[in-house]
Amino acid sequence: MKKASSRTRVVTGGAIVAALALGVFGAYSASATGEDTPAAPAAAVAKADAKNKNTTRSTHLTIEAATKAARATLDAAEKENQRVSVAVVDRDGNTIVTLRGDGAGPQSYESAVKKAYTAVSWNAPTSVLAGRLANAPTLKDIPGTLFLAGGAPVTAKGAPIAGIGVAGAPSGDLDEKFARAGVASLAK
Repeated sequence: MKKASSRTRVVTGGAIVAALALGVFGAYSASATGEDTPAAPAAAVAKADAKNKNTTRSTHLTIEAATKAARATLDAAEKENQRVSVAVVDRDGNTIVTLRGDGAGPQSYESAVKKAYTAVSWNAPTSVLAGRLANAPTLKDIPGTLFLAGGAPVTAKGAPIAGIGVAGAPSGDLDEKFARAGVASLAK
C-alpha cells in the first residue's frame, strides 16, 4: 500500500474537521428549533397569542412613576428631618428603584426592600401584616419578607401592582406614613 502524501493528509484532515463541525452545528440547530415540530409563521404565532385565554395582562409602574413615588417618599421624610431609605418593587417583588437618604442607616436599604416586597405580596400595609403574626408566627419565616410597619402596597383596579417600603425612621409608624406619601403621589 502506498503512503499518502503530506498534502493529501492535510486536505483529508481538513475535510474531516469541516464535516464534524457541520454535523455538530446541524445537530445544535435541529435541537434549538425542535426538529419534530415545524416552525410556525410569525404572524400565526402572534395572532394565536393575542387570542390565548390562558394568559393575562398586568399593570406595572413605569420607571418614571416609581422614581416619582420614591422621591415623594424621601421628600416627606426629609420634611420631618428623618433619614430613611425607600424602595419601590414591582408586582413580582423585583426592585424598580431605591433611594437612600443622606445619613440613612446601613440596615435601612435592605429593610426598605423587604417591607416593599411584603406589602405587595399580601396587598396590605406591613403594619396590618405585623399584627397577623400573633395568629400565624411562621409568616416571618418566609424568605425576603419583613413584618414591620413601613410598607404600603400600590394598587390598580384593586390589584397590587407595586410596593413601597421605607426604613430608618425611629418608628415603623413614621416609615409607613412616608410610604403612604409615596403612594399618594401616584394619584396626582
